[in-house]
Amino acid sequence: MIDEALLDDPAGLEAGDPLGVLRALAGAGAQVRRATDHALESGIARLDPSDRPRAVLVAARGGSEVVADAVTALAGAASPVPVIARTGDVLPGWVGPLDMVVSVSLSGSHSPAIPVVAEAGRRGARVLTVSREGSALARVSQQVRGLHVETPSPGRDAVAVPTTRTALWSLLTPVLLAFDRLGLLSAGPSELAALADALDEEAREDRPSSETFVNPAKALAVELDGSVPVVLGDGPVSAVAARRAATVLARSARVPALAGTLPDDAGDVVATFGGPFASDGGDVSSVFRDPFLDGPGGPKLRLMLLRELEAPASSAVVDIAERAGVRVSQVSVKGESPLERLGLLIARTDFAATYLALGSGTDPGSSPHVADLRDALR
Repeated sequence: MIDEALLDDPAGLEAGDPLGVLRALAGAGAQVRRATDHALESGIARLDPSDRPRAVLVAARGGSEVVADAVTALAGAASPVPVIARTGDVLPGWVGPLDMVVSVSLSGSHSPAIPVVAEAGRRGARVLTVSREGSALARVSQQVRGLHVETPSPGRDAVAVPTTRTALWSLLTPVLLAFDRLGLLSAGPSELAALADALDEEAREDRPSSETFVNPAKALAVELDGSVPVVLGDGPVSAVAARRAATVLARSARVPALAGTLPDDAGDVVATFGGPFASDGGDVSSVFRDPFLDGPGGPKLRLMLLRELEAPASSAVVDIAERAGVRVSQVSVKGESPLERLGLLIARTDFAATYLALGSGTDPGSSPHVADLRDALR
């Protein structure tokens, strides 16, 4: 169970966060600014908008997949060329000299995208990569004469060991700038500056010193406590944020969560409202449950709806959930553009997952089981 008193204790939160995850999340706006400057210095502006590729394939895996999801959603159906996400280590047969391959990896080591980049270069496709300085991915990119953007050196707000949960904008910002130059979406320096300002404001609202009753991220963490979250986005951008939220809930708070998109996943979600993980609803026996004799009740579903559009499916699912006794959390933000709304939804749920972890006595910055998995797969 979450310790609400701890949530309102900035010193206690800092003590439980030795790697500084909250500090890193608060620096998202600064991260966008640093990454913008670094990408422009690396040559992103040299991309020629008149020499647009036939198609763009974005190769990413694991936590970096959110980059591919984000640019695919932001480019959308209006993109003049197909933008395709790829998670495997095999380059599709259709990729050739007229196409572009984009690959991102925070570490750039042992990345499945490395053989994809090498093969793309062999076929004559244009290549754009983003990773740390001197990484294996950077070396392969240079070998095939690709454009490589190094992630900027961590600032004072960075954690000791950055991950895509804390350094997302170092990876995503250069790709956004490249896509803007090619006319695939709108995310130039001015739009990114506005995003950075919006992220600064969100960080101010979600700051550790802000009390739970006025802090939207802390309040959301309290709502999610003891639940099995089902995170739904009601549009293309909020769907990306929903998948990201499920990832950070698992990685930071150790809470299993499902993610989906409306209206496509509405049927699967509402079907669970009558199952064993739904709310006790009107079950009278639950009123008389003695936690000492009967044991504690199990975790119950919590529908978390990330709002982007006022879609009919959103209201319908919420109404059905409330009639079934399933608790609902609705998260909406005030971004002026799809890019800002994406950034703000990600920021809100990143902070909430981190507060949920800290309030439950869990270190949000490290997971021994994930470390064991990495060792086993090497």
